[in-house]
Amino acid sequence: MRVETERLYLYPISNDEMRCLIDKETDTEMKQAYTEMLEGCLLEPDCRIWYAVWNMELKDAPGTIVGDFSFKGLGKDGIVEIGYGLKEPYRHHGYMSETVKAITEWALSQDNVRIVEAETDVNNIASQQVLMSAGFIKNGKIGEEGPRFVYGGKRE
Repeated sequence: MRVETERLYLYPISNDEMRCLIDKETDTEMKQAYTEMLEGCLLEPDCRIWYAVWNMELKDAPGTIVGDFSFKGLGKDGIVEIGYGLKEPYRHHGYMSETVKAITEWALSQDNVRIVEAETDVNNIASQQVLMSAGFIKNGKIGEEGPRFVYGGKRE
């Protein structure tokens, strides 16, 4: 399974790779998030793409991972949430905007997906700009991290 953009390959990593990622992670919150993602993969192996960490690999530099993203499970209501992060040296090159557009279109092309959502820290203006450039709009709700955005389906 792989999604391609102009400059990137996007693909879910294996459970073993996720375990290695968890072992190496030093940020407590990210370690917890990755652990929850792995648990989702193990509990729902037939739907693991909706829980797995996906790598963002440069096409012109094989093996160079610029960041990652994940879906936070697929709800029975057809709503999937995305979360993402980019390594510092690769910021401000448009990789995240390219990724968010591609994964949103890909997700909406899948069976049972009707809406893609995201949430950003209230002060993370760059992330909010990424979402808006991909066609997301604020839905007027505030989540644990900050404003929520939605793309596709009925806007709530």
